Amino acid sequence: MATTDQQKSLPEAHGTIPVPLTAGFWRKLFAFAGPGYLVAVGYMDPGNWATDLAGGAQFGYQLLSVVMISNLMAILLQSLAARLGIATGLDLAQACRAYYSKPAAIGLWILAEIAIAACDLAEVIGAAIALHLLFGLPMAWGVVLTSFDVLFLLVVQQHRFRVLEGVVVTLILGMAGAFAIEIWLSKPDFSAALQGFVPTLEILRNPSMLYIAIGILGATVMPHNLYLHSSIVQTRQYGDTQEARTEAIRFATIDSTFALSTALFINAAILVVAAATFHGTGHESVADIGDAYKLLAPLLGTSMASTLFALALLFSGQNSTLTGTLAGQIVMEGFLNIRLRPWLRRLITRLIAIVPALIAVLIYGDRGSGALLILSQVILSLQLPFAVFPLVAFTTNRTLMGPYVAPRWMRTLAWPVAIVIAVLNAWLLVQVAGDWMK
Repeated sequence: MATTDQQKSLPEAHGTIPVPLTAGFWRKLFAFAGPGYLVAVGYMDPGNWATDLAGGAQFGYQLLSVVMISNLMAILLQSLAARLGIATGLDLAQACRAYYSKPAAIGLWILAEIAIAACDLAEVIGAAIALHLLFGLPMAWGVVLTSFDVLFLLVVQQHRFRVLEGVVVTLILGMAGAFAIEIWLSKPDFSAALQGFVPTLEILRNPSMLYIAIGILGATVMPHNLYLHSSIVQTRQYGDTQEARTEAIRFATIDSTFALSTALFINAAILVVAAATFHGTGHESVADIGDAYKLLAPLLGTSMASTLFALALLFSGQNSTLTGTLAGQIVMEGFLNIRLRPWLRRLITRLIAIVPALIAVLIYGDRGSGALLILSQVILSLQLPFAVFPLVAFTTNRTLMGPYVAPRWMRTLAWPVAIVIAVLNAWLLVQVAGDWMK
Protein backbone atom coordinates (compact mmCIF):
# COMPACT_ATOMS: atom_id res chain seq x y z
CA MET A 1 0.00 0.00 0.00
CA ALA A 2 1.01 3.65 -0.28
CA THR A 3 3.80 4.83 1.94
CA THR A 4 3.11 7.52 4.54
CA ASP A 5 5.11 10.19 2.68
CA GLN A 6 3.49 9.41 -0.66
CA GLN A 7 1.03 12.02 -1.92
CA LYS A 8 -2.16 10.99 -3.69
CA SER A 9 -1.91 10.34 -7.39
CA LEU A 10 -3.02 13.40 -9.38
CA PRO A 11 -4.00 15.12 -6.10
CA GLU A 12 -6.06 17.97 -7.58
CA ALA A 13 -8.45 15.48 -9.23
CA HIS A 14 -8.16 12.54 -6.81
CA GLY A 15 -11.59 11.33 -5.64
CA THR A 16 -13.40 14.33 -7.09
CA ILE A 17 -15.99 12.43 -9.15
CA PRO A 18 -18.80 11.01 -6.97
CA VAL A 19 -20.12 7.49 -7.40
CA PRO A 20 -23.79 6.90 -6.43
CA LEU A 21 -23.36 4.04 -3.97
CA THR A 22 -27.01 2.96 -3.94
CA ALA A 23 -27.69 3.45 -7.66
CA GLY A 24 -28.27 0.73 -10.22
CA PHE A 25 -25.79 -0.81 -12.66
CA TRP A 26 -26.14 1.73 -15.47
CA ARG A 27 -25.84 4.84 -13.29
CA LYS A 28 -22.73 3.43 -11.65
CA LEU A 29 -21.28 2.48 -15.02
CA PHE A 30 -21.81 6.06 -16.22
CA ALA A 31 -20.07 7.39 -13.11
CA PHE A 32 -17.03 5.21 -13.81
CA ALA A 33 -17.03 5.85 -17.58
CA GLY A 34 -14.32 8.23 -18.78
CA PRO A 35 -10.80 7.10 -17.83
CA GLY A 36 -10.92 4.35 -20.45
CA TYR A 37 -11.41 6.93 -23.19
CA LEU A 38 -8.47 9.02 -22.01
CA VAL A 39 -6.42 5.84 -22.31
CA ALA A 40 -7.94 4.76 -25.63
CA VAL A 41 -6.70 7.85 -27.47
CA GLY A 42 -3.17 6.48 -27.16
CA TYR A 43 -4.17 3.52 -29.30
CA MET A 44 -5.39 5.65 -32.19
CA ASP A 45 -2.72 8.33 -32.18
CA PRO A 46 -0.90 9.43 -35.38
CA GLY A 47 1.96 7.03 -34.62
CA ASN A 48 -0.35 4.10 -35.37
CA TRP A 49 -1.68 5.47 -38.65
CA ALA A 50 1.39 4.66 -40.76
CA THR A 51 1.30 0.93 -40.01
CA ASP A 52 -2.47 0.75 -40.55
CA LEU A 53 -2.18 2.62 -43.85
CA ALA A 54 0.70 0.45 -45.05
CA GLY A 55 -1.03 -2.76 -43.99
CA GLY A 56 -4.25 -1.93 -45.84
CA ALA A 57 -2.57 -0.56 -48.96
CA GLN A 58 -0.20 -3.51 -49.40
CA PHE A 59 -2.21 -6.48 -48.19
CA GLY A 60 -5.84 -5.48 -48.31
CA TYR A 61 -7.89 -6.67 -45.36
CA GLN A 62 -5.62 -9.53 -44.29
CA LEU A 63 -4.03 -7.74 -41.32
CA LEU A 64 -7.31 -6.85 -39.62
CA SER A 65 -6.75 -9.94 -37.46
CA VAL A 66 -3.51 -8.40 -36.19
CA VAL A 67 -5.32 -5.16 -35.31
CA MET A 68 -7.87 -7.19 -33.34
CA ILE A 69 -5.25 -9.29 -31.50
CA SER A 70 -3.26 -6.19 -30.58
CA ASN A 71 -6.43 -4.62 -29.20
CA LEU A 72 -7.12 -7.67 -27.03
CA MET A 73 -3.59 -7.41 -25.60
CA ALA A 74 -4.22 -3.75 -24.83
CA ILE A 75 -7.49 -4.55 -23.06
CA LEU A 76 -5.72 -7.06 -20.80
CA LEU A 77 -2.83 -4.76 -19.82
CA GLN A 78 -5.01 -1.69 -19.29
CA SER A 79 -7.32 -3.69 -17.02
CA LEU A 80 -4.26 -4.59 -14.96
CA ALA A 81 -3.28 -0.92 -14.74
CA ALA A 82 -6.75 0.01 -13.47
CA ARG A 83 -6.64 -2.87 -10.98
CA LEU A 84 -3.30 -1.68 -9.58
CA GLY A 85 -4.50 1.89 -9.05
CA ILE A 86 -7.78 0.97 -7.37
CA ALA A 87 -6.42 -1.88 -5.23
CA THR A 88 -3.30 -0.18 -3.87
CA GLY A 89 -4.05 3.55 -4.10
CA LEU A 90 -0.80 3.87 -6.05
CA ASP A 91 -0.30 4.62 -9.72
CA LEU A 92 2.34 2.58 -11.55
CA ALA A 93 5.02 5.26 -11.09
CA GLN A 94 4.34 5.48 -7.36
CA ALA A 95 4.44 1.69 -7.04
CA CYS A 96 7.83 1.57 -8.75
CA ARG A 97 9.12 4.26 -6.40
CA ALA A 98 7.74 2.47 -3.34
CA TYR A 99 8.93 -1.05 -4.11
CA TYR A 100 12.09 -0.64 -6.18
CA SER A 101 15.46 0.78 -5.16
CA LYS A 102 16.03 4.49 -5.67
CA PRO A 103 18.50 4.01 -8.57
CA ALA A 104 16.06 1.65 -10.29
CA ALA A 105 13.17 4.08 -9.80
CA ILE A 106 15.21 6.99 -11.18
CA GLY A 107 16.21 4.89 -14.18
CA LEU A 108 12.60 3.95 -14.85
CA TRP A 109 11.56 7.59 -14.50
CA ILE A 110 14.11 8.71 -17.11
CA LEU A 111 12.94 5.99 -19.49
CA ALA A 112 9.31 6.96 -18.93
CA GLU A 113 10.06 10.63 -19.66
CA ILE A 114 11.85 9.65 -22.88
CA ALA A 115 8.86 7.51 -23.87
CA ILE A 116 6.40 10.34 -23.20
CA ALA A 117 8.53 12.75 -25.23
CA ALA A 118 8.64 10.20 -28.08
CA CYS A 119 4.92 9.61 -27.91
CA ASP A 120 4.21 13.32 -27.87
CA LEU A 121 6.56 13.71 -30.83
CA ALA A 122 4.26 11.47 -32.87
CA GLU A 123 1.14 13.23 -31.62
CA VAL A 124 2.41 16.76 -32.17
CA ILE A 125 3.84 15.88 -35.58
CA GLY A 126 0.52 14.29 -36.52
CA ALA A 127 -1.45 17.38 -35.50
CA ALA A 128 1.06 19.62 -37.29
CA ILE A 129 0.73 17.50 -40.46
CA ALA A 130 -3.06 17.84 -40.24
CA LEU A 131 -2.83 21.65 -39.90
CA HIS A 132 -0.41 21.73 -42.83
CA LEU A 133 -2.73 19.61 -44.99
CA LEU A 134 -5.88 21.54 -44.07
CA PHE A 135 -4.58 25.11 -44.01
CA GLY A 136 -1.09 25.03 -45.53
CA LEU A 137 0.39 26.02 -42.18
CA PRO A 138 4.16 25.42 -41.89
CA MET A 139 5.00 22.42 -39.72
CA ALA A 140 6.93 24.46 -37.15
CA TRP A 141 3.95 26.76 -36.61
CA GLY A 142 1.72 23.71 -36.30
CA VAL A 143 3.93 22.35 -33.52
CA VAL A 144 3.77 25.66 -31.66
CA LEU A 145 -0.02 25.85 -31.97
CA THR A 146 -0.54 22.34 -30.64
CA SER A 147 1.54 23.22 -27.59
CA PHE A 148 -1.22 25.56 -26.41
CA ASP A 149 -3.32 22.57 -25.37
CA VAL A 150 -1.52 22.75 -22.01
CA LEU A 151 -3.28 26.05 -21.34
CA PHE A 152 -6.60 24.45 -22.21
CA LEU A 153 -5.83 21.54 -19.89
CA LEU A 154 -5.08 23.95 -17.05
CA VAL A 155 -8.38 25.77 -17.51
CA VAL A 156 -10.38 22.56 -17.75
CA GLN A 157 -8.89 20.90 -14.68
CA GLN A 158 -9.42 24.03 -12.61
CA HIS A 159 -13.14 23.37 -13.06
CA ARG A 160 -13.89 19.65 -13.38
CA PHE A 161 -11.96 16.58 -14.49
CA ARG A 162 -15.22 15.32 -15.94
CA VAL A 163 -15.14 18.18 -18.46
CA LEU A 164 -11.74 17.02 -19.73
CA GLU A 165 -13.14 13.51 -20.18
CA GLY A 166 -16.07 14.97 -22.10
CA VAL A 167 -13.79 16.88 -24.45
CA VAL A 168 -11.74 13.75 -25.16
CA VAL A 169 -14.85 11.65 -25.82
CA THR A 170 -16.18 14.34 -28.16
CA LEU A 171 -12.96 14.31 -30.20
CA ILE A 172 -13.03 10.50 -30.34
CA LEU A 173 -16.62 10.61 -31.61
CA GLY A 174 -15.47 13.10 -34.24
CA MET A 175 -12.77 10.67 -35.38
CA ALA A 176 -15.20 7.75 -35.43
CA GLY A 177 -17.73 9.79 -37.41
CA ALA A 178 -15.11 10.89 -39.93
CA PHE A 179 -13.98 7.33 -40.57
CA ALA A 180 -17.54 6.01 -40.72
CA ILE A 181 -18.09 8.43 -43.63
CA GLU A 182 -14.71 7.43 -45.13
CA ILE A 183 -15.80 3.79 -45.08
CA TRP A 184 -19.07 4.72 -46.78
CA LEU A 185 -17.21 6.70 -49.45
CA SER A 186 -14.59 4.00 -50.10
CA LYS A 187 -17.20 1.20 -50.46
CA PRO A 188 -15.08 -1.67 -49.05
CA ASP A 189 -15.74 -5.36 -49.62
CA PHE A 190 -17.36 -6.12 -46.25
CA SER A 191 -17.22 -9.87 -46.82
CA ALA A 192 -13.45 -9.72 -47.37
CA ALA A 193 -13.11 -7.37 -44.38
CA LEU A 194 -14.88 -9.87 -42.10
CA GLN A 195 -12.59 -12.63 -43.37
CA GLY A 196 -9.64 -10.38 -42.53
CA PHE A 197 -10.42 -10.70 -38.83
CA VAL A 198 -9.61 -14.42 -39.03
CA PRO A 199 -5.85 -15.04 -38.53
CA THR A 200 -4.08 -16.89 -41.35
CA LEU A 201 -0.68 -18.57 -41.69
CA GLU A 202 0.01 -16.34 -44.70
CA ILE A 203 0.97 -13.61 -42.21
CA LEU A 204 3.82 -15.80 -40.95
CA ARG A 205 4.87 -17.06 -44.39
CA ASN A 206 5.10 -13.65 -46.09
CA PRO A 207 8.11 -11.70 -44.71
CA SER A 208 6.76 -8.31 -45.85
CA MET A 209 3.37 -8.97 -44.29
CA LEU A 210 4.99 -10.23 -41.10
CA TYR A 211 7.06 -7.06 -40.87
CA ILE A 212 4.00 -4.80 -40.96
CA ALA A 213 2.08 -7.14 -38.65
CA ILE A 214 4.82 -6.90 -36.07
CA GLY A 215 4.83 -3.14 -36.54
CA ILE A 216 1.13 -3.08 -35.63
CA LEU A 217 1.60 -5.42 -32.68
CA GLY A 218 4.79 -3.74 -31.57
CA ALA A 219 3.03 -0.40 -31.19
CA THR A 220 0.13 -1.99 -29.33
CA VAL A 221 0.66 -0.61 -25.84
CA MET A 222 1.85 2.91 -25.20
CA PRO A 223 3.96 2.92 -22.02
CA HIS A 224 2.51 6.21 -20.76
CA ASN A 225 -1.00 4.77 -20.93
CA LEU A 226 -0.20 2.27 -18.17
CA TYR A 227 0.95 5.08 -15.86
CA LEU A 228 -2.00 7.25 -16.89
CA HIS A 229 -4.71 4.64 -16.38
CA SER A 230 -3.46 3.51 -12.96
CA SER A 231 -3.82 7.13 -11.81
CA ILE A 232 -6.99 8.49 -13.37
CA VAL A 233 -9.17 5.59 -12.17
CA GLN A 234 -8.58 7.08 -8.72
CA THR A 235 -10.54 10.20 -9.64
CA ARG A 236 -13.69 8.27 -8.62
CA GLN A 237 -15.04 8.24 -5.04
CA TYR A 238 -15.44 4.48 -4.72
CA GLY A 239 -14.82 3.99 -0.99
CA ASP A 240 -12.25 2.00 1.00
CA THR A 241 -14.11 -1.26 1.64
CA GLN A 242 -13.16 -4.45 -0.16
CA GLU A 243 -16.61 -4.60 -1.71
CA ALA A 244 -16.34 -1.03 -3.01
CA ARG A 245 -12.87 -1.55 -4.49
CA THR A 246 -13.88 -4.85 -6.10
CA GLU A 247 -16.87 -3.13 -7.68
CA ALA A 248 -14.68 -0.24 -8.83
CA ILE A 249 -12.26 -2.66 -10.51
CA ARG A 250 -15.17 -4.31 -12.31
CA PHE A 251 -16.63 -1.04 -13.62
CA ALA A 252 -13.20 0.37 -14.55
CA THR A 253 -12.51 -2.79 -16.56
CA ILE A 254 -15.84 -2.48 -18.40
CA ASP A 255 -15.07 1.19 -19.11
CA SER A 256 -11.62 0.53 -20.58
CA THR A 257 -12.78 -2.52 -22.54
CA PHE A 258 -15.59 -0.58 -24.20
CA ALA A 259 -13.36 2.44 -24.87
CA LEU A 260 -10.63 0.29 -26.41
CA SER A 261 -13.25 -1.29 -28.64
CA THR A 262 -13.74 2.20 -30.07
CA ALA A 263 -10.00 2.32 -30.72
CA LEU A 264 -10.31 -1.05 -32.48
CA PHE A 265 -12.99 0.40 -34.77
CA ILE A 266 -10.90 3.45 -35.69
CA ASN A 267 -7.68 1.50 -36.32
CA ALA A 268 -9.57 -1.09 -38.31
CA ALA A 269 -11.32 1.70 -40.22
CA ILE A 270 -7.98 3.25 -41.24
CA LEU A 271 -6.82 -0.11 -42.56
CA VAL A 272 -10.16 -0.82 -44.30
CA VAL A 273 -10.19 2.58 -46.03
CA ALA A 274 -6.58 2.07 -47.14
CA ALA A 275 -7.40 -1.43 -48.41
CA ALA A 276 -10.51 -0.32 -50.30
CA THR A 277 -8.88 2.79 -51.78
CA PHE A 278 -5.25 1.87 -52.49
CA HIS A 279 -4.94 -1.93 -52.63
CA GLY A 280 -5.17 -3.24 -56.19
CA THR A 281 -5.18 0.26 -57.71
CA GLY A 282 -1.45 0.68 -58.29
CA HIS A 283 -1.00 2.65 -55.05
CA GLU A 284 0.05 -0.24 -52.80
CA SER A 285 3.20 1.62 -51.73
CA VAL A 286 1.22 4.34 -49.93
CA ALA A 287 2.26 4.53 -46.28
CA ASP A 288 2.89 8.23 -45.77
CA ILE A 289 0.03 10.21 -44.24
CA GLY A 290 0.54 13.13 -46.62
CA ASP A 291 0.44 10.88 -49.70
CA ALA A 292 -2.74 9.19 -48.46
CA TYR A 293 -4.36 12.60 -47.99
CA LYS A 294 -3.49 13.68 -51.53
CA LEU A 295 -4.70 10.45 -53.16
CA LEU A 296 -7.99 9.98 -51.30
CA ALA A 297 -9.82 12.79 -53.11
CA PRO A 298 -8.99 11.79 -56.72
CA LEU A 299 -9.44 8.07 -56.07
CA LEU A 300 -12.78 8.43 -54.26
CA GLY A 301 -14.02 11.29 -56.42
CA THR A 302 -14.68 13.83 -53.66
CA SER A 303 -12.57 16.32 -51.72
CA MET A 304 -14.59 15.42 -48.62
CA ALA A 305 -12.53 12.23 -48.27
CA SER A 306 -9.24 14.07 -47.88
CA THR A 307 -10.74 16.74 -45.62
CA LEU A 308 -12.30 14.19 -43.26
CA PHE A 309 -9.04 12.25 -43.17
CA ALA A 310 -7.08 15.36 -42.14
CA LEU A 311 -9.71 16.38 -39.57
CA ALA A 312 -9.59 12.93 -37.98
CA LEU A 313 -5.79 13.21 -37.86
CA LEU A 314 -6.07 16.63 -36.17
CA PHE A 315 -8.54 15.28 -33.59
CA SER A 316 -6.22 12.32 -32.98
CA GLY A 317 -3.13 14.43 -32.45
CA GLN A 318 -4.83 17.00 -30.24
CA ASN A 319 -6.53 14.36 -28.14
CA SER A 320 -3.29 12.50 -27.56
CA THR A 321 -1.33 15.60 -26.59
CA LEU A 322 -3.91 16.35 -23.88
CA THR A 323 -3.54 12.91 -22.30
CA GLY A 324 0.21 12.85 -22.91
CA THR A 325 0.67 16.04 -20.89
CA LEU A 326 -1.42 14.56 -18.09
CA ALA A 327 0.65 11.36 -18.16
CA GLY A 328 3.83 13.44 -17.93
CA GLN A 329 2.60 15.04 -14.74
CA ILE A 330 1.66 11.65 -13.25
CA VAL A 331 5.05 10.13 -14.10
CA MET A 332 7.04 13.05 -12.69
CA GLU A 333 5.03 13.22 -9.48
CA GLY A 334 4.90 9.47 -9.00
CA PHE A 335 8.57 8.67 -9.46
CA LEU A 336 9.99 11.79 -7.77
CA ASN A 337 7.21 12.47 -5.23
CA ILE A 338 7.55 16.19 -5.91
CA ARG A 339 4.99 18.82 -5.00
CA LEU A 340 4.86 21.69 -7.47
CA ARG A 341 2.04 23.97 -8.51
CA PRO A 342 -0.15 22.29 -11.17
CA TRP A 343 0.60 24.93 -13.85
CA LEU A 344 4.36 24.58 -13.29
CA ARG A 345 4.27 20.77 -13.36
CA ARG A 346 2.38 20.76 -16.65
CA LEU A 347 4.58 23.45 -18.16
CA ILE A 348 7.68 21.38 -17.38
CA THR A 349 6.25 18.14 -18.73
CA ARG A 350 4.97 19.95 -21.84
CA LEU A 351 8.36 21.50 -22.55
CA ILE A 352 10.02 18.09 -22.22
CA ALA A 353 7.78 16.88 -25.04
CA ILE A 354 7.41 19.97 -27.23
CA VAL A 355 11.04 21.08 -27.45
CA PRO A 356 12.32 17.84 -29.11
CA ALA A 357 9.38 17.93 -31.56
CA LEU A 358 10.05 21.54 -32.55
CA ILE A 359 13.80 20.94 -32.96
CA ALA A 360 13.13 17.84 -35.07
CA VAL A 361 10.73 19.71 -37.36
CA LEU A 362 13.12 22.64 -37.77
CA ILE A 363 15.94 20.24 -38.69
CA TYR A 364 14.07 17.79 -40.92
CA GLY A 365 11.24 19.98 -42.23
CA ASP A 366 8.03 18.73 -43.82
CA ARG A 367 9.69 15.86 -45.68
CA GLY A 368 11.00 14.26 -42.52
CA SER A 369 7.62 13.85 -40.84
CA GLY A 370 7.24 10.19 -41.80
CA ALA A 371 10.71 9.33 -40.52
CA LEU A 372 9.96 11.17 -37.28
CA LEU A 373 6.83 9.10 -36.73
CA ILE A 374 8.82 5.90 -37.24
CA LEU A 375 11.54 7.15 -34.88
CA SER A 376 8.96 7.83 -32.19
CA GLN A 377 7.65 4.26 -32.44
CA VAL A 378 11.17 2.86 -32.17
CA ILE A 379 11.82 4.83 -28.99
CA LEU A 380 8.50 3.69 -27.54
CA SER A 381 9.41 0.11 -28.36
CA LEU A 382 12.64 0.42 -26.42
CA GLN A 383 10.87 1.67 -23.30
CA LEU A 384 7.78 -0.53 -23.37
CA PRO A 385 9.11 -3.56 -21.43
CA PHE A 386 10.16 -1.27 -18.57
CA ALA A 387 6.51 -0.35 -18.02
CA VAL A 388 4.82 -3.66 -18.86
CA PHE A 389 6.95 -5.98 -16.73
CA PRO A 390 6.64 -3.96 -13.48
CA LEU A 391 2.87 -3.70 -14.04
CA VAL A 392 2.48 -7.47 -14.47
CA ALA A 393 4.82 -8.16 -11.55
CA PHE A 394 2.83 -5.90 -9.20
CA THR A 395 -0.65 -7.06 -10.18
CA THR A 396 0.24 -10.76 -9.96
CA ASN A 397 1.86 -10.32 -6.51
CA ARG A 398 -0.59 -11.54 -3.86
CA THR A 399 1.40 -9.93 -1.03
CA LEU A 400 1.01 -6.48 -2.60
CA MET A 401 -2.47 -6.84 -4.08
CA GLY A 402 -4.11 -8.94 -1.38
CA PRO A 403 -7.68 -9.94 -2.30
CA TYR A 404 -7.45 -7.84 -5.49
CA VAL A 405 -4.63 -9.86 -7.05
CA ALA A 406 -5.24 -10.62 -10.72
CA PRO A 407 -7.27 -13.84 -11.10
CA ARG A 408 -5.57 -16.98 -12.31
CA TRP A 409 -6.69 -16.60 -15.94
CA MET A 410 -5.27 -13.08 -16.08
CA ARG A 411 -2.00 -14.19 -14.52
CA THR A 412 -1.81 -17.02 -17.05
CA LEU A 413 -2.21 -14.58 -19.94
CA ALA A 414 -0.36 -11.54 -18.61
CA TRP A 415 3.20 -12.89 -18.56
CA PRO A 416 3.06 -14.48 -22.04
CA VAL A 417 1.54 -11.27 -23.46
CA ALA A 418 4.27 -9.17 -21.82
CA ILE A 419 6.97 -11.47 -23.20
CA VAL A 420 5.43 -11.57 -26.69
CA ILE A 421 5.19 -7.77 -26.84
CA ALA A 422 8.81 -7.43 -25.68
CA VAL A 423 10.06 -9.99 -28.22
CA LEU A 424 8.10 -8.45 -31.10
CA ASN A 425 9.35 -4.99 -30.24
CA ALA A 426 12.93 -6.27 -30.12
CA TRP A 427 12.48 -7.94 -33.51
CA LEU A 428 11.01 -4.76 -34.96
CA LEU A 429 13.91 -2.70 -33.64
CA VAL A 430 16.39 -5.05 -35.28
CA GLN A 431 14.55 -4.75 -38.60
CA VAL A 432 14.36 -0.96 -38.44
CA ALA A 433 18.04 -0.72 -37.50
CA GLY A 434 18.87 -2.96 -40.45
CA ASP A 435 16.88 -0.71 -42.80
CA TRP A 436 18.65 2.40 -41.53
CA MET A 437 22.08 0.80 -41.97
CA LYS A 438 21.44 -0.07 -45.62
